[in-house]
Amino acid sequence: MDHLISVLWKSLLIFAMLIALTRLIGRKLLSQMSFFDYVIGITIGTISGAYVVQAIEGMWVLLSPLVLALSTVLFGYLNMKSAHVRKLTEGEPVVLIQNGKILDKNLSRLRYHLDDLEMQLRSKDIFNMKDVEFAVLEPHGQISVLKKSQSQPLTPKDMGIETSYKGMATEIIKDGEIFEQNLKQNNLSFEWLYQELRKKNIEKVEDVFYAALNTDGTLYIDLKDDNMGYVQKTED
Repeated sequence: MDHLISVLWKSLLIFAMLIALTRLIGRKLLSQMSFFDYVIGITIGTISGAYVVQAIEGMWVLLSPLVLALSTVLFGYLNMKSAHVRKLTEGEPVVLIQNGKILDKNLSRLRYHLDDLEMQLRSKDIFNMKDVEFAVLEPHGQISVLKKSQSQPLTPKDMGIETSYKGMATEIIKDGEIFEQNLKQNNLSFEWLYQELRKKNIEKVEDVFYAALNTDGTLYIDLKDDNMGYVQKTED
């Protein structure tokens, strides 16, 4: 019984310490991990694991991963159910740019410098700060950006153009295997499928690597052994 209690409190101590250290380091570590950050993260994890192994005797140490896993599941459930717990453990979104103005105090509070901000903006295809209306750092470490209206691309809606519906394609064949359920969901038959394949001079389903039904009713087909003649190389 003493061993079980020892496993529980030492494992929970490590769990709580890792959560506290993660919050202390900040969400910047989540968004872009430098080599130094990577080494520090690995070192913290290694020291934590070494402590558990040395502090718990014999086979009882095998219970520690189970305790940590269950703690993670329970913690995830609490995060899902309680906004207060999420705020405590994950934090809240923080505005970095508002109405085109950089909020340097928020940057300082997050230990976020301009290079970090510019790098994140470039990952959103924004290379000029003047194009940004709002930028928000999310709890998971990624940045969400709203461009200024004059910097946003035109859409068919802006131009008053009607568009047809375009949804997700439905997989019909994958690696030579027909998804019969997907055919039935679209009120299609095997006869229809075989007819479409024959239109492409395909005699056997086994020759099809991938086929998907587009929302406009057309069937995209890719064969297993495509004879393309020339394949583009990345070093060309």
